[in-house]
This record gives sequence, structure tokens and C-alpha cells, in this order.
Amino acid sequence: MFVAPDPGLVRLRVSLRAVLGIGLAVALAELAGLSLTASVTAGLAALLALFTVGDPTVRRQAVTTALLPAAGFPVLALATALHGVPPLRDAVWLLVVFAGVYARRWGPRGHALGIFAFMQFFVTQFLHALPAQLPELYAAVALALLAAGTVRFGVWCVERRVPPPAAPAPPPGTGLARPTTRQAFQATAACAVALAAGQLISHERWYWAVGTAWWIFVNTASRGETLVRGFRRVLGTVTGIAAGLLIAVPVGGAPAPTALLVAVCVFGIFYTAPLSYSWMMFFVTVMAGLLYGLLGVLHPGLLLLRLQETAVGAAGAAIGVLLLPVTTHAATNAWIERAVTCVHTCTTAAARRLAGDPDADPAPHAAELELLLGRVRLSLAPLVHPLSPLRARKARARRVLALLDDCAREIRGLAAVAADPAASHDARLAAAAWRVEAAVHALVPPAEPVRSPAAEAAGAPHHPGAEAALGHLHGLEQALVELAAPLRTSPRAPLVPAA
Repeated sequence: MFVAPDPGLVRLRVSLRAVLGIGLAVALAELAGLSLTASVTAGLAALLALFTVGDPTVRRQAVTTALLPAAGFPVLALATALHGVPPLRDAVWLLVVFAGVYARRWGPRGHALGIFAFMQFFVTQFLHALPAQLPELYAAVALALLAAGTVRFGVWCVERRVPPPAAPAPPPGTGLARPTTRQAFQATAACAVALAAGQLISHERWYWAVGTAWWIFVNTASRGETLVRGFRRVLGTVTGIAAGLLIAVPVGGAPAPTALLVAVCVFGIFYTAPLSYSWMMFFVTVMAGLLYGLLGVLHPGLLLLRLQETAVGAAGAAIGVLLLPVTTHAATNAWIERAVTCVHTCTTAAARRLAGDPDADPAPHAAELELLLGRVRLSLAPLVHPLSPLRARKARARRVLALLDDCAREIRGLAAVAADPAASHDARLAAAAWRVEAAVHALVPPAEPVRSPAAEAAGAPHHPGAEAALGHLHGLEQALVELAAPLRTSPRAPLVPAA
């Protein structure tokens, strides 16, 4: 968490901006004379707007932020109106769960709107909001989105200087073959189990189980990923409750220290989210304890109840993935193939750039490769987890990750060389690029046969500026050739070392 690279300090800037935006939202709610419940609603709405909106351009981010009320306000009204009708309330929430997950098929915007809608229902249960409070809750959410938008797109637009690369789209499909459709059914079943079991434990705090089951399905694509995420959520909650006993309980809801500690938790949530789900949940749990203290209901028994509900929600998620499961093997293969194909695309763009094509730019492909490798790591997490008993598969998965990291390192170097105008065309570059292409096609067969450009490059002059590019291409070729061993042998067989 503390030594992970943060190019351009983007993660640090985004985390500090979140503290500023959420603080401004709460301050505006307080200045408007809204109740404590409304102020907490404003803070949570601003947090969601800053955390979930992840479109690839600033313009699209602004549009998605502006659309959040369209998804959140109807759900907020339903949740408050149905507060006194538990059976209907529960059924409607499960419909919101299904719709929220199903909406992910429409990319980052659908993902953000689905989460915001679900969380408006959750916040209503968290605060026990009633229909009479609906006008001020609407005002609080509107002020929060205004504050978050002002800070994000006006005061401190980090994305304008460093545009975020587009998140890789999930593998396509139709009907039940589409991952988002499967997950919609899985998440609904998991939340139904969590809801029923959570209410057996507590008629007042059962919603924590539903929230746990929901968030475990966010950004997961396979059965193994979901199970590992559930384990990490429980781990983060346990450590967060321990910290809450030492921090939140003694503070006892005192406004000034609570506000300061909540700001620290907000920073921690945003700073650790890209790196560690367990650490993020640690800060979420501590923040929840502090908010309960601010509302005057915090006591050690409540934190213990939170742990029980979290465990029930994680168990519900584990049961939910049994419905229409996507295996870890299938999900991993799909992401690895896309990463290897991206290596080829980046190599081709770099070779064209070095040959003098000003329109070819490998940098965007290199950024896409980093995101794809993040998905590969997430998909392989169940196999490399310390508690995994599958030793052969664990060794294979670690070998694949190491070789893909080697590819990413060489791609970054190749992109840097291609950006240098001193590096120019060299006959050896075309031949080396073709060997990389051949190694890629050995792993991912091409749709059409390819032809070696070696003959065309014969006799061309050599240039010293291309030596670095050649080194990166040779490193890429070696890593791709070695990938054939762990990817092509049986998953149950001992890992065959590359020759």
C-alpha cells in the first residue's frame, strides 16, 4: 500500500480531492440547516459520486454525475415509502439489485448508476429515513452532487491532465452467456439469502448483510474472484471492527474528532481501493463506526453485530455464485488472451512509430495493457491466494503473472523508446517485431495467416538509436515463448520449465 507506484501522484491527488469534495458536501448541508441525517446522506452521496463514476473522458464523467439523481431519487422515494412494509420493501430492493447489476452491460455509466441506485436504498435503511424526510434528503443529495461536481470538474480536475485509460470491457456474449446477465441473477440470489439470514440475526441491522453480498459482486467476473473478495471483505471488516473498538468507541461521537477521523478514513478508502480490497474495507468499517457514534447508537455490541452480518453476507455471496457460475479457468483464459493480444497491438504500433509513422502511438495500448493485467491478477487471485491448496495451479499462476509482468515492463520500455525521435528505423526491428508477432500467434492463433517481413527488411541500414528497442523486443519474445509452458500444459500437471 505504501510502496506501490503512483505515477504522477494520481492516486494521492484523487484521494485528497475526495476529502475536499465530501467535506464541501457536508459543509453545504450544514450551512443549509439540514438535519444530521441529511448531512450524513450528503456525505455518502458525494463519496459515491467521486468513487463510482469512472468514464474514460471528463465530459462523460460529468454527464454520468448529472444522471445520478435520475437513478437515485426514485429509489430513495421507494425505500422511504416502503419502510413500514417489510415484505414489499424486501422484494423491491431485490429488483433494484437485479437492475443495478444488469445495468453494468452498458459500461462505466451503467455500473455507476446501478451502484448509486442500490446505495440509496441502503442509506435509507442505514439512517432509518421516513417519507417526511424525503424533501431534505433530496436537497442533501443535490447539494452533494453539486459539491462533488464542482470539486471534480472545476477546482481540481485531475483527469483533465492525466486522462484515465478506458476500463477493459467484459467478455461479450448473449443471453445467459453474457457475464453481466449471469451476475445479475447471482447477485440477486446472494442478496436474497443474505436478506433472509440477516433478518434472523437482527431486525434492525439486517441491511449490512445485503450490502456485503452486493459489494462482493462488484468488479468480479468468476466464482473464484467472488469467493476471494468475500474473504477479503470479512478480513477487512474484522480488522476495522478491532480498530473501531480502539478509536470510534472512545471518541463517542464528539463532532470535531469524528469529522477529522472520517476525513482520514475517506482518504484511506480512495488511496487503498486500487491496491487492496481488505485495506479499503478496513477504512469503510472504521468510518461506519464513527458515523454510528455521530448518530448516538454506537456500542461494542453493534460492532459485533456488524461482523455477524458481514459474515452472513459473504456466505450469501458464496451461495449465489453456485447459480450460473463462471469458472476461474474460463475467466482467466479470456483475460490472458486479451492481454497477449494487447502486447501484439502495442508492439505493432511501436514498430510502425519507429519506422517513421507519426500516427502510430503505442502509449495508449501500453496503458490498456496495465488495466488488462490488473484484470488478470484479479482473476488469478483465487489460485495464488495463500490459503489455496492447489499447489501446481498456484505455481503455474505465479509463473504466468511473472511472465506477463515481464511483458508489461518491456512494453513500457518499448513505448518510451518509440516516443524518442532519436530512435529511427532499423532493419532488425522489423524482424524482431515479427518474431514477437509469431510468439503471440503461438498463444492466440490469428484469424488469417501472416507473412514474415524479414525479406523486405534485408539490406536496410542499422541505427544505434534502435538498440534499446531491440532489447525490449527480444525480452518480449522470450517472455511470450516461455508463457507457452504454463498456458498450454494440463492445469493438473507439474509446471514444465521453459527450454
